Amino acid sequence: MTAQTPSDLRLHAIIDPYCGWCYAAAPLLDIAQSMPHVELTLHGGGMLTGTNVVHISPQFRAYVMQHDQRIAKITGQPFGDAYYNGLLHDSEAVLNSMQPTTAMLAAQALGGYGLDMLHREQKALYVEGQHISKEHVLTQLAQDIGLNAQQFTAAYQQLAGNETQDHIEQSRALLFKVGGQGFPTLALETPDADWAVVDLGSFLGRPQEWKKHLQTLLHEQGHDIIELDETSPAQTACPIDGCALPKTTN
Repeated sequence: MTAQTPSDLRLHAIIDPYCGWCYAAAPLLDIAQSMPHVELTLHGGGMLTGTNVVHISPQFRAYVMQHDQRIAKITGQPFGDAYYNGLLHDSEAVLNSMQPTTAMLAAQALGGYGLDMLHREQKALYVEGQHISKEHVLTQLAQDIGLNAQQFTAAYQQLAGNETQDHIEQSRALLFKVGGQGFPTLALETPDADWAVVDLGSFLGRPQEWKKHLQTLLHEQGHDIIELDETSPAQTACPIDGCALPKTTN
């Protein structure tokens, strides 16, 4: 009798480019994507869309700065002066998740670079203070990760509007289906089409424990345990209409 080939571990990350805790969890997603037999799919949840689009104001700045500063302290993820003293003081800045989500989808369509684009957007926002809702900024970010500007623009324009809105609606439907409470939500799709939410918050700052957890999940599906190299430390959730500190964090 022929042995059945083990299934890949299928993880679904429901995220948003403007979600601070998604930025904090970025190293964990990197580890997951780098592991053999792990399939990571990104789903943009559209946190700041529709009536939740944000126009920078003194009230918003005061609200997010206290949370971002604590996120930085807890996770070690950097927040730059250009963000704190630049973007957050720009009264004309608009934070809209649609455009960076479209860019992430376009990068994914151009060879699977969705996670790279998300990380570049996060760095551009939180470290460099860039306006990641502007298409020309996103085009430059796409070039930064090695994509051709013309190809990116074509993919972006094809996916903008209804395609991105449909993606966001499907992502939110998945969020509710798996019982997620906000962003990021990481869900495991089992071989028998069941779903289980993975508690990312338990592994922040514990990359080796996160690797071991993923290895255990792989082993349960019939894969051999693989020794992996050390990586930088990982650094739990934004409600679906905006960021707040996770209740599990002290």
